[in-house]
Amino acid sequence: METAEPPQLIALDVDGTLMATGEQISARVRDAVRAAVAAGAHVVITTGRTLLATRMVVEELGLGAGRALCSNGAVHVDISNWEPLSVHTFDPEPAVAVLRTLFPDMVLSVEKVGIGTWTTGYYPGSFRLGEFRFVDDHQLSLEPTTRLNGWWPGGTLTDMVEVMAEQNLPGAGWVHGEHEPWLVASKLGVTKGWALEQLRRELGIPPEVTLAMGDGYNDREMLAWAGHSVAMGNAVDPVLELADEITADVGEDGVAVVLERWFHN
Repeated sequence: METAEPPQLIALDVDGTLMATGEQISARVRDAVRAAVAAGAHVVITTGRTLLATRMVVEELGLGAGRALCSNGAVHVDISNWEPLSVHTFDPEPAVAVLRTLFPDMVLSVEKVGIGTWTTGYYPGSFRLGEFRFVDDHQLSLEPTTRLNGWWPGGTLTDMVEVMAEQNLPGAGWVHGEHEPWLVASKLGVTKGWALEQLRRELGIPPEVTLAMGDGYNDREMLAWAGHSVAMGNAVDPVLELADEITADVGEDGVAVVLERWFHN
């Protein structure tokens, strides 16, 4: 993407991109995002977070209109009223059975869109947003879900990836975390990149004026989709290798470094 042509559709990951996990968004990044919106760009928060957790970020940015893609693209929401525009679910029961066989002590949880989380136990960073209900595997699997999370307290990320290498989860695709033994399963074929392409077509925006920034394994399809892809300086190696450009670390306001080429307060 030439710097002379501003992007019209901007997809931004949250954790590790807009802000370090558990931190606040810096004033510089917040101002750059607002300047892009004020200039007429469609800024789309595109995250693995649930709808409720995404809402916190959007409110911190001060955005009152537009779209967000939550749960790795499984939930498309209008941020003016936080009503889902589309929700893509799968039956978690077969995947739960596979994961429980492979990892007997894995903590499993599912999103209840706009309501909260059902989980078999505590996991690091447990979000107490909305309803937080402890259930067994059977209760966890009663309804279709947008995302099934797994946290393996008994092992490492390397070991988890090795165990999962030859495994398929029925009806679902999955992606693992950056540093800890996490995995997130979504409906097969649903990714950030897939959801962004649906939105791009709806908005009638040319592919060449799309921009995406991210840092994690769940950002790969999004960066492959974008007309211009940017990896954060702190991104995992596959993202660094995939991106058209590498910006500064999240702690050095890498998102603002890129957006400020076109957008200023």
